[in-house]
Amino acid sequence: MREEDIKHAFTMPFSSPIYPRGPYHFINREYLIITYETDLDALKAVVPEPLEVHQPWVKYEFIRMPDSSGFGDYTESGQVIPVVFKGKPGNYVHSMYLDCEPPIAAGREIWGFPKTFGHPSLRVKSDVLTGELKYQGVRVALGTMGYKYKAVNVKEIEKDFSETPNFLLKIIPHVDGSPRICELISHRLTDVKIKGAWTGPAELDLVPHVMAPVAHLPVRRIVSAVHTVSDLTLPYGHVVHDYLSR
Repeated sequence: MREEDIKHAFTMPFSSPIYPRGPYHFINREYLIITYETDLDALKAVVPEPLEVHQPWVKYEFIRMPDSSGFGDYTESGQVIPVVFKGKPGNYVHSMYLDCEPPIAAGREIWGFPKTFGHPSLRVKSDVLTGELKYQGVRVALGTMGYKYKAVNVKEIEKDFSETPNFLLKIIPHVDGSPRICELISHRLTDVKIKGAWTGPAELDLVPHVMAPVAHLPVRRIVSAVHTVSDLTLPYGHVVHDYLSR
């Protein structure tokens, strides 16, 4: 194996990469997003500077991805926190649990998505859209929403998905365990096409769990809920803050 060949590596294992090169396109990606109010101090304790938290809101997401280039068919669930960066709004991805190894590896290695293995689901049960997250057989999150109660403006959802930056804390250790990479990453979704969007009454229950601590950001009040079906592309990101250069 020549050194020049090794320099073109993009993931591990070198001889059989676990995922292909991006960008990555998703077809019929389905979201249930329940926005809720939590404790402002709890949010400030987990959101890294220089991001700022101005309101005590969390977006709890259940995401069904049946057709994902390079990743296949999988489901994801986790928490996203509305933040402000340099005076402009964005979203900080706080936790993600999913049931497929390639997107776990790609998400962590490329962007710094806080992905770990879990068992989420999103399905329609009679007249209710139901999202669940189980960790090692124990249910830690249950979200429900009345199924397609009211259609909402897809153009507004499309604009929000396309224009709002997402922030991630990417940490890769050195061989001695110290940080080798410690960066704040930003990316925006592209090629967004919202095929349908609805709102309705919703509830969210989070259960304390030592290894899936979604309940550390407790539910105080449901703010809103939205259900969307979309096509979109996840492109590569860029570094907006390097903690080790300070």
